[in-house]
Amino acid sequence: MKLALGERRKREKEQRRRIILRAARKLFFKRGYKPVTVSDIAKKVELSKGAIYLYFSSKEEICAQVLLDDIERFHGEVLPIFETGADASEIFIGFAHMYVDFFLKDRELFRMVMNFMLHANNMNLSDDTNKRIILETNRAVSVTENIFKYGIDRGEFILRREDVRTMRNAFWGMLNGIISLHLFIGRESTREDRIRSNVNKCLGIFIEGLKKTG
Repeated sequence: MKLALGERRKREKEQRRRIILRAARKLFFKRGYKPVTVSDIAKKVELSKGAIYLYFSSKEEICAQVLLDDIERFHGEVLPIFETGADASEIFIGFAHMYVDFFLKDRELFRMVMNFMLHANNMNLSDDTNKRIILETNRAVSVTENIFKYGIDRGEFILRREDVRTMRNAFWGMLNGIISLHLFIGRESTREDRIRSNVNKCLGIFIEGLKKTG
């Protein structure tokens, strides 16, 4: 009986936690991360501010959990591209456009990701969240590194394995740089086309370089 009661309370706590995260995500994406307060989130879910702190240590902790959930969802969408049997070049292009699509749907998410990457060490995060950050970061790293290694194994990329990390960093810098330049500025009607066009051009140069590197 006590075990059943404990399990029920555990499920109820997790359910409330998910409700708080869903509400916070909607507020962050509607109003922007910075203006939203813990009090705003509490009001949205009809809880006291103190009740929110029973589940999360800070607004930064809530933000981190929202980001990590979305990143996990992105990984679930990306992994099947390795099952297509496509060339590494095609997988790179497919991955890049899935990444772009991910942020075009929720632009504030990209701003939150960049802010998180720049200031993660200064945020008030729990040990469990920090561990999950390491896990999800390693997963992102492994996806891009696996594309490089896949191209090397197929003889498509003439690239030394010891250079994979350097090229991985260059790829991420290029992709995030293009999105940063165009996602929030310029005419709305042409913004998406400019991002995709620049990604395609840069990927073409990038992949050509991979095939010629020796």
